[in-house]
Amino acid sequence: MAAATEAKIVHNVFFRLKDNSTEATKKLVDACKMYLDGHPGTVYFAVGTLAQGFQRDVNDREWDVGLHVVFANKAEHDRYQEDLRHTQFIEENKANWKKVRVFDSAVD
Repeated sequence: MAAATEAKIVHNVFFRLKDNSTEATKKLVDACKMYLDGHPGTVYFAVGTLAQGFQRDVNDREWDVGLHVVFANKAEHDRYQEDLRHTQFIEENKANWKKVRVFDSAVD
């Protein structure tokens, strides 16, 4: 178990798809749920699509699917990165990725 003072790691991934049809977007969301949810050390998991109706200048709209996972600590994040389910997710889905951006942050 992580020490109380050890930071949680927020792992946000934003996928821009080559084919961003409703069907292709749903396929990626479903794959995220199947392969990336329920890993040891996960504190929070969510996946969803670009929300409509947010058109401010600061809103980045250059993505289709957002993955949000909070890990108990960096060690759990690192274990997730090497897990077979995670690598299988990448192999089965990367052909439709136009761009992937990852934002990892340490939080209290």
